[in-house]
Amino acid sequence: MPNVTIDGTEYNLDDLSDKAKEQLGSLQFAQGEIRRLEGQLAVFKTAAIAYSSELKKHIQSN
Repeated sequence: MPNVTIDGTEYNLDDLSDKAKEQLGSLQFAQGEIRRLEGQLAVFKTAAIAYSSELKKHIQSN
């Protein structure tokens, strides 16, 4: 009997309606995509810092 906790309340997945299970799947997908995008954003922010640092070096050397 797998369970899921929503807003502090634990629910048995077997007791959820098909529509509730569908909504849970959509929520889990959306949360996963948010985590994936946050990871990409961290990579791009790091790259932007590196590019900015290199740009400053090239501007200061002129």
